[in-house]
Amino acid sequence: MEQIRAAELTPSFDEMNGFGQGIREPYAAVSEWLNSTRIEELRKKSAEAELLFRRTGITFAVYGDAESAERLIPFDMIPRIIAAAEWRRLTAGIEQRVKALNAFMYDIYHRQEIIKAGRIPAELVIQNSAFVPEMIGVEPALGIYAHIIGIDLVRTSENEFYVLEDNTRTPSGVSYMLENRETMMHMFPHLFAENRVAPVETYPDNLRKTLESVAPERLQSDPVIAVLTPGLYNSAYFEHAFLADQMGVELVEAPDLVVMDGVLNMKTTQGLTRVDVLYRRVDDDFLDPLTFNPDSVLGVPGLFDVYRAGNVTIVNAPGTGIADDKAIYSYIPEIIEFYMGRPPILKNVPTYNCRKPDALRYVLDNMQELVVKEVHGSGGYGMLVGPSATRDEVEAFRTRVKARPENYIAQPTLALSTCPTLVEEGIAPRHLDLRPFVLIGDEVRLVPGGLTRVALRKGSLVVNSSQGGGTKDTWVLQD
Repeated sequence: MEQIRAAELTPSFDEMNGFGQGIREPYAAVSEWLNSTRIEELRKKSAEAELLFRRTGITFAVYGDAESAERLIPFDMIPRIIAAAEWRRLTAGIEQRVKALNAFMYDIYHRQEIIKAGRIPAELVIQNSAFVPEMIGVEPALGIYAHIIGIDLVRTSENEFYVLEDNTRTPSGVSYMLENRETMMHMFPHLFAENRVAPVETYPDNLRKTLESVAPERLQSDPVIAVLTPGLYNSAYFEHAFLADQMGVELVEAPDLVVMDGVLNMKTTQGLTRVDVLYRRVDDDFLDPLTFNPDSVLGVPGLFDVYRAGNVTIVNAPGTGIADDKAIYSYIPEIIEFYMGRPPILKNVPTYNCRKPDALRYVLDNMQELVVKEVHGSGGYGMLVGPSATRDEVEAFRTRVKARPENYIAQPTLALSTCPTLVEEGIAPRHLDLRPFVLIGDEVRLVPGGLTRVALRKGSLVVNSSQGGGTKDTWVLQD
């Protein structure tokens, strides 16, 4: 297996300073701005940004946190900048990847050629909890399952981007990408005048075009679109409401919808209105109590039958979680080559799949040096960062992995790139990642940028907001 050197042994690549050889060209203007601005002024601007976010209501919920049910995601005003040439390569790799992921999903819910070819174990798919048997034989609009995908990227000590994770279910964070940009343009218009920053504000229009393009075939124009939210107490409720507002469509909850005469209807003051495309932010298991979890009050009885009949498009489709399962992730290079006919442009992080005996032995023997993750974990939960864990924590995790090896994968502890960040002691490097958001319908749409998440604690590699991370505006420079 290809090796990436462990984070504690290798200096990180810094987005602004490289390996310390001087300011990188994309950061020239921002570096001059930082050098000419007093730290007090930066802190004042940081407080101004926080006030803007509070007024807008940009919060997220932390489940199980009685002291602070709603929080602001910390925003850092020093942008993460990507050169035009770097973005072109990322775009090519991302488009290749999302096309392969959708081809994989179509195949496993139809002929399962990749399994027959022996390229991926049958049990890894069929026995996977993210596999939805009810989707077998269903023909989604345009053959697309995941219309909205978030690809998590990291730059390592080799100054090379790797894909850390795919998010094909209900990826979140795009509202923060858009609000970060609006806040930066409000506070620092002169920086945008000095840098050719590609726009991201076209995302809501692109999202609506994508949703319209996958409406049921009977429609010629003007499909009715709705965003289905679990409700006010969901951690991403702000984003659900924000996107519905930006697209000019209705935000609905389960009681607002009803299935009648084989179609999905939305209750309005003028009566029932047929819904053609449902952008759901509700997990598979809760979508339809007649098909999935019978105790669900977040879904709509009969919704899946309407979907299966082709009378409504669900975005993303049920069953898309199979493509972002972390055990499947280790096979993504083979999946890309199988469906696209060429090796992946963007590499995976080397991954040890603990269901394999050799990999399991290596992980158990070297757990203190690895990042170990549950295959269905998310948000920074269900994982162990070996180098920063105590001996007792490592031993407890080793016991869990021994008991259920198929439930875990492990990866090297990467030296994630850093970016200058305003923290309590001043400006200091902090580790980060990048989540571009891809839209797939009649075409692939990808706004230049994404959500940069930054670990605000010194040395931390966990960037998730629920684990104390923050966000930055992401600038893609134009040629």
